[in-house]
Amino acid sequence: MLKDFKSRWDIKHNWQLLFPFLGITGLAYSAYKLALRFTNTLSIFITIGLAVICFYVLVKLTLFLFKKLEHKWIVEHRWEMIRIFIVFAITGSSSLFVGRPLMKLIGITKENLNPILYWILFIIIGLIFYQILLVFFGWVFGQGKFFWEFEKKMLKRFGLGKLIN
Repeated sequence: MLKDFKSRWDIKHNWQLLFPFLGITGLAYSAYKLALRFTNTLSIFITIGLAVICFYVLVKLTLFLFKKLEHKWIVEHRWEMIRIFIVFAITGSSSLFVGRPLMKLIGITKENLNPILYWILFIIIGLIFYQILLVFFGWVFGQGKFFWEFEKKMLKRFGLGKLIN
């Protein structure tokens, strides 16, 4: 069974199993947090049951995305796609953790600014940090080249291609 898994994901060394393990752990945690959102005051058994269902749906969705992106993203081994998904997940969460304190430091809160302007600024600040953190975490996880190319495409789409030339 493990041999089949390793061959399906092009895993040649045991250390590469770290990324599927992290991916499955992250999906399980996300499924549990989603289940808690919907079953806040209900029984733990209902919460766990819903978490299992959410986990199944998240795994199916992730595998569907892998199939769709496998030919679009150029990577040497299939397991690297798991690493790329992990980088996207960490970057998205991290940009929020950086953006909120920065806005508080500047003195911008929902109470002292129009809520619509607050959210527009929050999205802009989050997007700026997302771009920076995406390349940083991509480099940390050994996918710096992939994410630098991804970043250049994204900046060109935003009309900021002249910044990288």
